[in-house]
Amino acid sequence: MKLSVLGCSGGIGGVGEFARTTSFLIDDDILIDAGTGVEDLPVDALQRIDHVFLTHSHLDHIAALPLLIDSVGARRTSPLVVHALPETLEALRTHIFNWVIWPDFTQIPHYERPWLTFTPIQLGETVTLGARSIRALPANHTVPALGYQVFNDEAALVFSGDSWPTEEFWRVVNGVANLRHLIIETAFPNRERDLAVTAKHLYPIELAEQLARLRTEPQIWVSHPKPSDIDLIAREVDAWAGRFSPQMLTRGLILEI
Repeated sequence: MKLSVLGCSGGIGGVGEFARTTSFLIDDDILIDAGTGVEDLPVDALQRIDHVFLTHSHLDHIAALPLLIDSVGARRTSPLVVHALPETLEALRTHIFNWVIWPDFTQIPHYERPWLTFTPIQLGETVTLGARSIRALPANHTVPALGYQVFNDEAALVFSGDSWPTEEFWRVVNGVANLRHLIIETAFPNRERDLAVTAKHLYPIELAEQLARLRTEPQIWVSHPKPSDIDLIAREVDAWAGRFSPQMLTRGLILEI
């Protein structure tokens, strides 16, 4: 099993390896979030995606979803399945797939044969797709949110999603067997601490304090930096959390699980 990083930026305007907002492709048929990174995939690759797991409803994590289903819905033989918290699915219904911002593809071409279906997932629930499993983990953000554990019989990867610290997240993560990779967000530099607290994102000093709770030794990857401050955030991560050997996640990276 492999995870391909389609995008991991906290905003638009980044270039090269730090361009595109959050989206990860598991093998060739599962997305974790549907940020602007999805837009770089060719149509044939888009058609192979059968499941999308959303961490939360913010635009940088869902932006490509309406265009994805519009682009390949007619080619599909089964609906694209979106897994998310009930609150996230309700936000999609109310604010995106509402016939005002975008057509409701859960009703197109017919409500009995839709191109898109919504499947609620609850905290702690595990969805198994073949030999791969995706488990919903706790997160603490400004809207209802999740992280995800992606695992098989051999190894696991954890993605924090967008999250301010939560004790339950670390309790769960420290119990994950064979944790190979931990992707954790750090959106702002230290000078923006007040904004980070308000927006419920990490900054490098807080990242270091949170990583001190980790009781295993996975490779740590830092995602979601604001593109205007990427160089500063990277330097501050190294200064404050360098003893944990974190690396900045980059678009195009492939992680083996």
